[in-house]
Amino acid sequence: MIFHYVAAQKNGKIVEGDLEVDSFPQALQNLAGQELRPISVKPLKDVGGGSRGPIFFGKINLMDKIFITRYLSLMLKVGTDLLGAINILISDFEKPAIKGFLIEVRDNLSRGQPFYSAFAKHPKVFSPVFVNLVKAAEASGNLQGTFDELAVDLNKEAALRNTIRAALVYPVILLITSLIIFIFLVTFALPKIARVFLDGGITPPLFSRVVFNIGLYVNAHAFLIIGGFIGLVIGLLIFFIKTDVGKRLGQRIFTRLPILKNVYKELAIQRFAATVSSLMKAGLPIIQALTIAADTVNVYEFKASLIRISNEGLAKGLTIGEAFKRETVFPRLVSNLIAASEKAGHLEDLLQTLSEFYASRAEAAIKSLVSFLEPMLLLVMGLLVGLVALSIIIPIYQLTSQFS
Repeated sequence: MIFHYVAAQKNGKIVEGDLEVDSFPQALQNLAGQELRPISVKPLKDVGGGSRGPIFFGKINLMDKIFITRYLSLMLKVGTDLLGAINILISDFEKPAIKGFLIEVRDNLSRGQPFYSAFAKHPKVFSPVFVNLVKAAEASGNLQGTFDELAVDLNKEAALRNTIRAALVYPVILLITSLIIFIFLVTFALPKIARVFLDGGITPPLFSRVVFNIGLYVNAHAFLIIGGFIGLVIGLLIFFIKTDVGKRLGQRIFTRLPILKNVYKELAIQRFAATVSSLMKAGLPIIQALTIAADTVNVYEFKASLIRISNEGLAKGLTIGEAFKRETVFPRLVSNLIAASEKAGHLEDLLQTLSEFYASRAEAAIKSLVSFLEPMLLLVMGLLVGLVALSIIIPIYQLTSQFS
């Protein structure tokens, strides 16, 4: 079996070549023996004559995709041919994951494969929207304009993500600080104070005894309790993030909370509008655009609604406006605007406007959520600390009153 590899030397220089070995692990072992760090390794010939996609070592993130699309747009704008632009980018980029991917793109083009096929091989990195836009642009000969639009759209996505992260930084820090303070009080401070009263033969009130016993129990089994709590949190995160059942259950819970449901709704509509607008501008039929958009919207209610609009509405002869009006998950304003813009013939522009409008609405909803979370976390923190303090103050007050 022949493997084509891209690897980095100790000095950082990128090299590529072919290896004839029996298996993939042997290929890695061979590279390690040559003191090469693999970036991508892919079989060129298999037993059945087929081939598999490359195996990348590293991760291409959102900012990497912005750089790739922006630089390709600039290169094509100044008249560089596509293969030449890829070669320039390979020499310019230092990140191994990007360099390995661009080398794969170059190899595909050299073998006469479509440009978009390299992106399609990595669905976890490049979304169906990205792949279909590149595919449509390649067919129409408008790669430069499409990469320019993709760079703008990815920049907007990055800005929205940064807004969400920045808004949630303070509440997360506050929550972690509250937990640390509470764990310290219950695990270390409270048991010492409790022993002073209990060993001194003083009988505190029932409320204080309950709090003291909780503190003593937690102190005696601190590692077990803290370890179990961390394990439970990690397990729940894996369940809600990695499994389909967990994702569906988590969304069902979150989309029913008073303020959080607004954030989910605004983000879902913004993503739908931006996706369909971009795909329609690239020339894709509305049914195909809606089907692709359904895969990009992470809220199950909106995903199911878009599939119904495509398969049970438009496919059976309904107009776009009629199909949307049958779905209650979309606000009536959105359905009416889509129906009106369909008649006027500028649906793509309206969807772009809706995307920008709901992006600003999502930011406002996130700020409302944060403004609600901050005082709630402070209140919970104050109640927990106050509960511990009260359990200590009450017996002290009783003790001093006996001697007054």
